[in-house]
Amino acid sequence: MVIMLKKTVKKGLIGGMSFAKDAGKINWFPGHMAAATRAIRSRLKLSDLVIEVRDARIPLSSANEDLQSQMSAKIRIIALNKKDLANPNVLNKWTHHFESNQQDCIAINAHSRSSVMKLLDLVELKLKEVIARQPTLLVMVVGVPNVGKSALINSVHQIAASRFPVQQRLKRATVGPLPGVTQDIAGFKIAHRPSIYVLDSPGVLVPSIPDIETGLKLALSGSVKDSVVGEERIAQYFLAILNIRGTPLHWKYLVEGRNEGSHADCINKPSYNLKDLRHQRAKQPDSSALHYVGDMISEVQRSLYTTLSEFDGDIVDENDLECLIEQQFEVLQKALKISNKASEARLMVSKKFLTLFRTGRLGPFILDDVPETVIDPPKSRRVVVL
Repeated sequence: MVIMLKKTVKKGLIGGMSFAKDAGKINWFPGHMAAATRAIRSRLKLSDLVIEVRDARIPLSSANEDLQSQMSAKIRIIALNKKDLANPNVLNKWTHHFESNQQDCIAINAHSRSSVMKLLDLVELKLKEVIARQPTLLVMVVGVPNVGKSALINSVHQIAASRFPVQQRLKRATVGPLPGVTQDIAGFKIAHRPSIYVLDSPGVLVPSIPDIETGLKLALSGSVKDSVVGEERIAQYFLAILNIRGTPLHWKYLVEGRNEGSHADCINKPSYNLKDLRHQRAKQPDSSALHYVGDMISEVQRSLYTTLSEFDGDIVDENDLECLIEQQFEVLQKALKISNKASEARLMVSKKFLTLFRTGRLGPFILDDVPETVIDPPKSRRVVVL
C-alpha cells in the first residue's frame, strides 16, 4: 500500500501537476522564516532542553530536517500534538518507535491541562540533573508552522500562573488556524528558583520540500498555506489516501442505518459555515448548527463509501483511481450542498472537505506510515478507530 501510494503521488494524477516552477518542490519560505531560522539556531545553542512539537497525524513529515542535527545534540522531548485528531492505535506505535530509538516522546493535546501537565512533569524529570547545577534554565519550543506551539505555550503559561501566583501575568501567544501566525521569538517565565524560561518561536520549514508526498502531508495538515499547493490538489491527495487504504469501507454502517430514521427534517435547513467547527474559546456553534453539520458529515461518509464499494476498476491503476476521485468530487458537491451553478464549485468542495479533515470530523487519522521495524508495543490497549 505504501509503495502504491508513493507511485500514485509521484507519477500519477497528483505528481503530474507541479507544485511550483521547480516542478515537484514545495517552496514556501516567507521572509520572516529565514531570519527566524537564524534566531532559532542561535538560541538553541543556549537552551537546556528543546520541546520539538510535531503534528501527531504526521510524526515524521512534520519534523524540520534542517534543525534535527542541532536539536538531537540537546536534551529533547518530541511532543506529538493534536493527539485527539490521530488514530490512537497507530500513535501508540509511533511513540514506541521513538522511545525504542532512545528518544523521549509524548503524545499531547495542547488544549488539555492534564495532557500538558504530563509534558511538564517529563520536562522537570529531564532537567533534574541540570537544575542542581544552574540557577536559570532555558526551554525552547520548536516546530514547523501550525503544529500547535503557541497553543502549548498558552497552556504552559496558565499552569505556571497557577503554580506561581506572584509572577507577573504575561501576554498570551497568538493562536490561529493558519500557518505562520507567530513571527518572532518571545520568552515566558514559567517558574522561580530555579528560574525557568520557555521560548516560543515561529514555525519554520526548510527552504524547499523536495519530497512531493511530504509536502502534500504538510499541506493537508495545514502546515503549508493552501494557496501554495492548491486546495483541489490537496483534496485529491486526501481522497487518494482514503481510497487506497479502503477507509470509506469502514463507513458501511452509515448506509445500513440510513433508512432507520427520517431525513425529512433536513429539508429547508439553514446553511452553516464549516469554519464554525474550528476551535474557539469565546463562542461555540449552537445545537442546531452541530446537528446540521453532523448530517452533512454522515452524508459525506455515505457518499464516499458508496462510490468506493461500487467501484469496479482497479484501485492500483492510476487512471482508474483518477476516474474514481473525479466521481467522488461530484458526489461530495451534493453531500456538501454546493450548488451546481457555483462558479468555483470544485474549489468550494475542496475547502469544505479539507475543513472536515482538519477539524477531525471525518475521524482520527495518521498519514505517516509506521516504520516496518516497529512491533506492537507491549501490553498496548487496542481501540478500534475508523
